[in-house]
Amino acid sequence: MSRRHRNVLPDNLPQLQNLIKRDPQSYEEEFLQQYRHYQAQLQIFQLKPSDNYKSLAEVVTFICQVTQCYPQHLADFPQEIINLLKRHGRLLDPELRMTLCRGLIMIRNKGLVRPIRLFELFFELFRCQDKLLRKTLYLHIVSDVKNINAGHKDNQLNTQLQNFMYTMLRDSSSVAAKMSLDVLTDLYKKNVWHDARTVNVLSTACLSSVTKVMVGAMKFFLGADEEEEESSDSDEDKPTAKELVFKDRVNKKTRKRKRKLDKAMTVLKRHKKKRKRSDTSSFSALHLLYDPQDFAEKLFKHLEKSKERFEVKLMMLNLISRLIGVHKLFLFNFYPFIQRFLQPHQREVTKLLMYSAQACHDLVPSEVAEPALMAVVNNFITERNSSEVMAVGLNAVREMCGRCPLIMKEDLLRDLAQYKSHRSKNVVMAARSLIQLYRDIHPDLLHKKDRGRPTEAAVGRKPLQYGEVAATSFVPGTELLTKKDMKHDETNEVHISDDDELAQSDEEWQSISDSGDEIILNDDTSDEADNNEEEDIQTDSEDTKNEQEDKDETETETIVEPTQHVAAEEISQMRLLTQEDFKVIRKRQLEKEIEPRLAKKRKMINLDTEDRTRGEFVSLENIERVHKSAKLDKQARLASIMAGREGRPKYKGGRKRRNEFASTSHKDKQKSKNFMMMKTTRKVKRKSRRSFREKQIALRNSLMKTKRSNKRKH
Repeated sequence: MSRRHRNVLPDNLPQLQNLIKRDPQSYEEEFLQQYRHYQAQLQIFQLKPSDNYKSLAEVVTFICQVTQCYPQHLADFPQEIINLLKRHGRLLDPELRMTLCRGLIMIRNKGLVRPIRLFELFFELFRCQDKLLRKTLYLHIVSDVKNINAGHKDNQLNTQLQNFMYTMLRDSSSVAAKMSLDVLTDLYKKNVWHDARTVNVLSTACLSSVTKVMVGAMKFFLGADEEEEESSDSDEDKPTAKELVFKDRVNKKTRKRKRKLDKAMTVLKRHKKKRKRSDTSSFSALHLLYDPQDFAEKLFKHLEKSKERFEVKLMMLNLISRLIGVHKLFLFNFYPFIQRFLQPHQREVTKLLMYSAQACHDLVPSEVAEPALMAVVNNFITERNSSEVMAVGLNAVREMCGRCPLIMKEDLLRDLAQYKSHRSKNVVMAARSLIQLYRDIHPDLLHKKDRGRPTEAAVGRKPLQYGEVAATSFVPGTELLTKKDMKHDETNEVHISDDDELAQSDEEWQSISDSGDEIILNDDTSDEADNNEEEDIQTDSEDTKNEQEDKDETETETIVEPTQHVAAEEISQMRLLTQEDFKVIRKRQLEKEIEPRLAKKRKMINLDTEDRTRGEFVSLENIERVHKSAKLDKQARLASIMAGREGRPKYKGGRKRRNEFASTSHKDKQKSKNFMMMKTTRKVKRKSRRSFREKQIALRNSLMKTKRSNKRKH
């Protein structure tokens, strides 16, 4: 009988594996033969575990493939492999260890092993000095936990795994602790374990004595918000559906372009669904901490005793400042600590300025944060520094005062406002931004000439004292929405609402607001009244002007403000506001912040409806913002010149010859000759050795020749 028809099943495990999966009962004897072979190989392996047993690896892979076919024979097989790896995990040959781990992963994918038993083993194997093994186990743990929680959350299993990982973060092996940290952070970012328990477990890693673990945990808290910002910024670069349709409309209609358009539209819809899903689940990890005050204090103590690199200390300062700013914590020792580093020559000083501004909030006492502010003013905003340093200092002062306005004193603010006339544009723009900030929040601290013209939004606005909160019983700005709707009804003759009571209240508010406008504008309807008023204003003294302005302000506060509050309360209680309504409200509020209060002719300004309120964190761009680029050095200028020459043909001066193969003139030949050949000629020699008298004579002869030629022309 030829070898082709001979029974070679005991030696051909892949063929036997295929046949067993098709018909397990018919090949049970062959399987038992291989199982007895496995037991014999296992006994030999126990004698010397460090050797590489290829036959054992092959038979283990075979048994793992057919485990589901013979559950009565292989009930204890997974536990045997687990015990084998627990006893001799670090001594095993890397190839054999990888084979055993992949076999267990295969059995787990078939649902024959509980995940908690397998995860405990894999986390212990993270201690092995095998990078490929750690990566394989890491990917399996993340994917398995994600699949377990895909349909519904298994809270019992998640609690057990989180407790085990909490102990692994404190493991003596730095590699195992770092891999456990990576598993937790990856599961959090994939929205599998996106809960407060995971965040608080990760917060303990920030206090670890192992630098890699500590840095990884701090990157999680500092990087989660940055990734969300980058994803939101990347959304702006993507084309909209309207742009795609318009692009297809102007092009020629072909089947290929139609398929491309359909594919792009499906991708855009999928991206919108994914973005909506991520918006509902995205939340800063800093908000999920149980006790941020205690965590910030422990982290600050760890920073004071730390001997880590400067980059690690910067990360700790960044995290502490974010905690203080987000949760409005009281950590008074932080400000004098960071004050020591606020020097222009300090490395990464712009980041340190950002951290100092980030740690300011409205509940910080002014006497606590004022020394840090004065350190920035004294060290940066001086004439002995460059204009860029002064601009950075002014930007830092603006960011600090924007979060804690009470730390600025009147004399200091007026001194800083004088830099609006500085010779450098960077300093001028930074000073103007500081002036604009206090125009909105506390204009009385500025000089009268710097306060600007009062706007509609400034009516009745008062600076908040320490600990004061502007609490309202209505949605601010709803009266502006009503005013816009009433104008829309007058033009289009369309009723806003079928509710008669609401329409009546809107009409009453409209009449009251119109009367209020009359008080503000003094009802100047004729040109003669305008001219007379201008003449009276010119003849009046400055004292009468101030009294009149104060009188107008008091009348405005006593009449207009209560009527607007009444209308806003009525609308807030009787109408359900949509997102479009809030956009209109915000747009009208921005217009009121720009339009002057006493203007007689108002123009509609097209403004963006984006919210200009300050976020939780300070952007480094706000500190480093410069409005004029610095002078380029020689290398940068040459680089820009060469970049402009790219794609341009080489310059060729002079006339083009009719016949390029014709000979050149004697003058052209001299141009291409070496200078050493030409320097001995009479012309070059005479030109280089002419005296001053000879030059005078040559100039006189040239002028006489020019004069004679001009006479001949006339």
